[in-house]
Amino acid sequence: MTTREVVEELLSRIGAGDPGRIAEMYAEHADWKLDWPESEHGRAATPWIRHRVTRADAAEHYRQIAEHHVPEEVATEVERVLVDGDHAVVLGEIRQTARSTGRAYRSRFALHLTVEDGLVTRHHVYEDSLSVAQAFA
Repeated sequence: MTTREVVEELLSRIGAGDPGRIAEMYAEHADWKLDWPESEHGRAATPWIRHRVTRADAAEHYRQIAEHHVPEEVATEVERVLVDGDHAVVLGEIRQTARSTGRAYRSRFALHLTVEDGLVTRHHVYEDSLSVAQAFA
C-alpha cells in the first residue's frame, strides 16, 4: 500500500471507532508524541494525552478518547492530506464534547504520520491543547 492508501485506511478506521482495528495500522513499536506540555500528560481528566510506543498503546489511546467523550457529539473534518514519500500530514479540525463536563470544544490539528512497510511508525499530533484542557476543566 502507498503512504496515501495507508493514511486513508487509518482515517477510515478512526472514523469507524474500533480501537483494535485502528491499532492494526500501527507498527508494533511507533514514535507517538502529542504536542502538550509534559506536565499535563496523563492527567485523570485526559488520560489519553501522553506519549505512546506500542500497538497496544495505540488501541488504548483510542479507547480512552471514546470513554471520555460523548459519542453522538464527535466529528472530525479532514481538510487536507499532504504526502511526501513515507511522510503524510493530515490537517483538519475535531469537534467533541467532554463527557465529564458536557462542554463542547473544537480543536484544529495537524497529524504527522510516517508509513513504513504499510504500517504507521510515527504519529505526532499538534493540536489546540488549550481548548481541550478548558473543556475538561
